[in-house]
Amino acid sequence: MRRVVSLFLPHLAIERLRRLDRHATPRPERLALQLPIDDDPGECSVPRGGGWRPGARWARAQSPTKIEVAGQVAALPAHAKPPMRELGRRSEAASHPYKSQSVTRPAMIVTRPATAHAPLALVGKVGRREEIVAACAAAASLGIHVGMAATHARALVSDLDFRPAQPEADAVLLDRLALLAVRRWSPIAAATTDGVWLDLAGCDHLYGGEERFCRRLRAFCQRAGFTARIAVADTPGAAHALARYGREDLTIVPAGGTVQAISPLPIAALRLTGTALSAAKRFGFETIADLLPVARGPLARRLGLPAITRLDQALGGVAEPITPREDVTVPAVERRLLEPIGTAEAIAQVMEDLLGDLAEVLQTSGLGARSLRLSGVCVDGTEQVVAVGTSRPTRDVSHLLRLMKLRIERIDPGLGLEQFLLVAPHTEPLDAMDLGAVLAGEVLVRDPARLVDVVAGRIGPNAVYRIAPIPSHVPERAVARADPVEMPAGWPTWRRPVRLFARPEPLWGVIALLPDQPPRRFEWRGQAHKVVAGDGPERIHGEWWRRDAETWAVRDYYRVEDEAGGRFWVFRRGDGTHDDTGDLSWWIHGVFA
Repeated sequence: MRRVVSLFLPHLAIERLRRLDRHATPRPERLALQLPIDDDPGECSVPRGGGWRPGARWARAQSPTKIEVAGQVAALPAHAKPPMRELGRRSEAASHPYKSQSVTRPAMIVTRPATAHAPLALVGKVGRREEIVAACAAAASLGIHVGMAATHARALVSDLDFRPAQPEADAVLLDRLALLAVRRWSPIAAATTDGVWLDLAGCDHLYGGEERFCRRLRAFCQRAGFTARIAVADTPGAAHALARYGREDLTIVPAGGTVQAISPLPIAALRLTGTALSAAKRFGFETIADLLPVARGPLARRLGLPAITRLDQALGGVAEPITPREDVTVPAVERRLLEPIGTAEAIAQVMEDLLGDLAEVLQTSGLGARSLRLSGVCVDGTEQVVAVGTSRPTRDVSHLLRLMKLRIERIDPGLGLEQFLLVAPHTEPLDAMDLGAVLAGEVLVRDPARLVDVVAGRIGPNAVYRIAPIPSHVPERAVARADPVEMPAGWPTWRRPVRLFARPEPLWGVIALLPDQPPRRFEWRGQAHKVVAGDGPERIHGEWWRRDAETWAVRDYYRVEDEAGGRFWVFRRGDGTHDDTGDLSWWIHGVFA
């Protein structure tokens, strides 16, 4: 059963900048031991040590008391009095009574730097105006919230740390996290706009279960400096909704409990558009439970068909595949032309240039191409795509160019092609070939791969194959199609026809002596054949472990030859003695050369 993990990073943009600031801030230098030197201690008997004296700063500054400040504020006119926000809402954090920020000793002075962060808000352009797109908790306590105009926020709190939002950097970080997930946790992981999806099907037992994996994942995010909310459900839509709108930071929905888990969530958890959310609010739909009893037809007319699709995806009625993050760097080369081209000769020249560049890239990486994909962009914006494949990894430009030229006739240049992109989506390791023995004449190289590639390029890759043996006594199960380049081994010693039918064909009008004589006459495909020679029988029993019908099944095979010289491979069902071994019908299974 499919199990999907949704990792949600609610404060990704803020915490990413905090993380960068933490790494960019230099560490404070360790203060050396400072001995107190004071020749004139004055009225205080405590050594001052570099000008230190308890209470001296407050005595010199003559700071007004709280009562005096209140009196000064009351004496001001009404228009000049400070707002209540500055009087009552701002407060200074009191120091710990037992853990002070500064430790004072007669022999040395150690000062610890403050670790508190200043309030931070990110400004981004939404439409034609600048808005607050993210704000930390300290900024939110000052009245800054997402969606507020940037000018209003600056006027409200002038000394707030405003920075421009960087959605591209956030996307890069999520892509790196998805790549790490593919390499470390699950082969199917993909980044979303504010988190990561992971498919845990078949992987949860490697980490001690779903709950233990989620706790390890959340601990990993905490060590990296990110706040994480995690949900596990049967569908990506349900996990996405619970991670963002669930009550707990860690939610694990048991298998089959998706409907009950997402029913109390708001409509916005279904990833609906603004228009659909407005329509749902107008019709009185507040939670997902309100949508479940409504028929799909009227609901689609009210909210739109995409809203129904999102609901079905969350419930599992419609598949929502996760496109995994690929952990490969696909070799690719590109060529932009000064003028559009449309002739076959010009396209062939561009192919040769691109293959030369791609061969250098493949040689640097120690790879060989198994498939190539060439895409050409026309002047009108349309795209022409052709592809070729090879039976073995190669980076031989001449061989690949010959294959690519077979596809030129499938390219429609239209008004002209102005851009080409050659990609090798399937590559395999390819080492350098030792040509010493070949040049000396000791080894004769006869590689059928080139011939196979050319023939497959003309008639199709599925039309060229070899027959490889499979360990089975039943003839139709004893062979299978294999790679035409590889030489199969392990063929059985008994003789088999050159042409073996996929399914045996029945014979009619058969005359034969029971129990073990070959047929003397038979009719096949409307033509009568008189047998002049025969050999057999070769008895083959059924494979009882596959199905019950083959427990006692028996086939007696014969090699027979008719008057015209045709040689056939026929068999009879049953041994001719016991009824449960077969119905004594005759069949033809192959033809000899």
